[in-house]
Amino acid sequence: MPSRPDWAAALRRAGDHSPFLAQLIRRHESIASLLMDGADEQALAAAFEADSGADGPAQALRWRRGALALVTGVADLAGAWDLDRVTHTLSDFADSAVKAALQAAFAERYPGEEPRGFAVIALGKHGSRELNYSSDIDPILIFDPATLPCRPREEPVESAVRLAKRMVELLSARDGDGYVFRVDLRLRPSPEATPIALPVEAAISYYESMALGWEQAAFIRARVCAGDRELGEYFLQAIRPFIWRRSLDFGAIDAILDISRRIRDHYASGQAFGPGYDLKRGRGGIREVEFFAQVHQLIHGGRQPALRAGATRDAVRLLGQWRVIEPDVATRLDAAYVLLRTIEHRLQMVDDRQTHEVPVHMDALNNVARLHGLSDGQDLLALLRPHIEWVGANYDRLSPFQAEERLSHDERRLPDQIRSMGFADVVPVLDRLVRWRNASARALRSAAAMEALEKLLPDLLRGFAKAPDPVLALTRFEQLVERLPTAINFFKLLAANKPIVQMLVDVLSYAPPLAEALSYRVDLLDGLIGASALEPLPKLAGLEAMLGFGEQGDDYQMLLDRVRQKVSERRFALGVQVICGKGSVLEIGAGYGRLAEAAVRVLTRATVEEFERAHGRVPGGELAIVALGRLGGGVLTYASDLDLIFLFTGEFSAESDGPRPLGATQYFNRLAQRIGNALSVPTASGPLYEIDTRLRPFGAQGLLAASVDSFSRYQRENAWVWEHLALTRARPIFGSDTATEQLQSAIRDVLTMERKETALIRDAVKMRAEMAKHKPAAGPLDVKLADGGLVDLEFLVQVTQLRYHLGLLPDLGASVRALIAEGALPSTLADAHDLLTRYLIVSRLVSPASTEPPEAARALVARRCGARSWDDLLARLEKARQDVAQSWGAIVAAAATPDEET
Repeated sequence: MPSRPDWAAALRRAGDHSPFLAQLIRRHESIASLLMDGADEQALAAAFEADSGADGPAQALRWRRGALALVTGVADLAGAWDLDRVTHTLSDFADSAVKAALQAAFAERYPGEEPRGFAVIALGKHGSRELNYSSDIDPILIFDPATLPCRPREEPVESAVRLAKRMVELLSARDGDGYVFRVDLRLRPSPEATPIALPVEAAISYYESMALGWEQAAFIRARVCAGDRELGEYFLQAIRPFIWRRSLDFGAIDAILDISRRIRDHYASGQAFGPGYDLKRGRGGIREVEFFAQVHQLIHGGRQPALRAGATRDAVRLLGQWRVIEPDVATRLDAAYVLLRTIEHRLQMVDDRQTHEVPVHMDALNNVARLHGLSDGQDLLALLRPHIEWVGANYDRLSPFQAEERLSHDERRLPDQIRSMGFADVVPVLDRLVRWRNASARALRSAAAMEALEKLLPDLLRGFAKAPDPVLALTRFEQLVERLPTAINFFKLLAANKPIVQMLVDVLSYAPPLAEALSYRVDLLDGLIGASALEPLPKLAGLEAMLGFGEQGDDYQMLLDRVRQKVSERRFALGVQVICGKGSVLEIGAGYGRLAEAAVRVLTRATVEEFERAHGRVPGGELAIVALGRLGGGVLTYASDLDLIFLFTGEFSAESDGPRPLGATQYFNRLAQRIGNALSVPTASGPLYEIDTRLRPFGAQGLLAASVDSFSRYQRENAWVWEHLALTRARPIFGSDTATEQLQSAIRDVLTMERKETALIRDAVKMRAEMAKHKPAAGPLDVKLADGGLVDLEFLVQVTQLRYHLGLLPDLGASVRALIAEGALPSTLADAHDLLTRYLIVSRLVSPASTEPPEAARALVARRCGARSWDDLLARLEKARQDVAQSWGAIVAAAATPDEET
């Protein structure tokens, strides 16, 4: 197509190769003249006024439709309008036509009445604003018996059906002026047995309890297009849980794939590419782009509302942006879809027929090619072929048409089959197979569940055979299944996503905390589907957007549940990254930190808004939150708790301005308690984080929320040395820029106070000794509490920061490097910090009690810590601890008084 619109060439091709457009050019000469001059916007306006002098609404709509088809077709051929502009224009006309037809039907039966109690729900390409030149429209018509106008002695359903019939007649009846749209009402529930307009509550009941999987996919594109908008939105809101399910519904996904299989079988003649190929239904055609997008939307859209776009191009783009599919796949799908839809339009432009078939006869094929601006039909086929072949191959990844491998039920063959999978000892596997096939677990008692398990077993057992301890992995898998109320979706998820099978084996083999979490929430595996599952987490702003993305009608409690669900999925996925060797362990630790900070910010913001509805705001005051400990440093482990301090700005004497006013101190303390509950109290979706607020002024005896001024005064006048040590890792994570700057200034002032060095060192050493006495290490591999471990390193860094006022950064690793650069610490401590931190993050998953990891997991632990072997890792850990112990020992020695030294 030309880069600049060539209106003359477009009109010439339309006149030479499209009898339909040629007729419209003759009928609407003034509009054609505007198009020749490139005045497409004026031509479009004229098309909407082309009904002047029409005899009634039916003729007016037909005249307008013809003029609009001319403008849209020529603008498309000229390259002035892209695919989206074309389809949006056609779809918006469909909206206006349906609205006009419905208003006319109401005016005839109920003069003076607006269309109330009756709504038109657009589905298919109309719903997604993707109509082509000769599309049907596929509405569902609903009515409210309580508000729909009725004549005397007329039942609401009679009124609704008569209105619907008249509306359809105005749109679809063909006369000398043509027609407006063919209307297909067969997408309604049970069309063979139900009236063409349905009572709204009956429709809701159907979709809540009886709807089929393909109907779930159909409603991805649904929207209200005409009639009583409030009624239509009520209906769509009510059935939203049917469409977008948090837990994967492989029944619906299977239904889409089954439709695809049946289409390929039914339209067998249109599958082979070449003359006669069906652009819509053929392998690699338009439907397979649409179905590919819809399958991924159904998989992920329940948990990620951002993916619920109706239009195919929007859906593909979002799936790529959110890394559900590879970005290059999204780019190629979009390019293929644009070309396929464009050529589909060329086919339909010729005679205004709803056709999708590439012409069989060469003359007709050449005609379509020349309408598009090509030299002949062979050029058109060459243009289409690479896109169609790629789309078909890409779609086959979803639904491979191949024979399935099954495990034998023959007791003589089965042992050899299991042995060939890699099991040295087949007896434990045979025992479990017998139990599973006898439906010992509740989740295995349906035929559908057993069928799903049988499909999965070959890949699953091959994975377990490679585990370091196959029997342990099998046992944990069995325990997981025994806790499930139903296992069909779980088995189908694994069968459809072979990489997840290996991830599951690794989790069950190496990571007890992840296996435990999975046994209570098997849907955590859902979060591993997609290209982004094993990539680093987004930056903080992206995580906040992801956690806080709500849905229409959500309330505060729903937000609490949603954040817990999303955080659990992401935290689980980060744990899987650790175990499966994806990405840097230190970056994963930083990901845990960003995820927690985003959760704090999203839930705090929501809790503040909720609290303000009842109590208003405190003039001149606001809440701020300071993170300490590992959260302050920005690097957490899988099970870290969160050390927080709640503070507020403004005057003590102020009072909030809401319906139930509170004094400032009471206001912010109640608000802080609500936020603590929002972060820590389990909901129906489980727990979130343990919150520790004991580092606030005066500890557990102090107010939960203190003013910034009192916090600053306490730190200067009353705080113990250990509190100043803890303050080195303080970092404001919630509050306005003004409050954050005020807090950072207060913290910096405390950390740079002049203090007696001997007292600082003596108090720090005493505190570390007390900690060692009351909280001893679990063993030599407790890299947090053992001598020369991370706690010793933290004390060393914090004392050095306060002694020299250098390296005052909350991130422990960054502080170590800053102090090394200043010559205040030996350079060996940078590697020591990184190794000890890596080991801590990995060990919290592999041996959460901080004891020696199981023998089967040691190679993995060594590998994730960057060591060549377990022995190499032990040697490196010993060296790191010695380096830390040597530097900390110098501090301990400096704390000894001359009397004590003698």
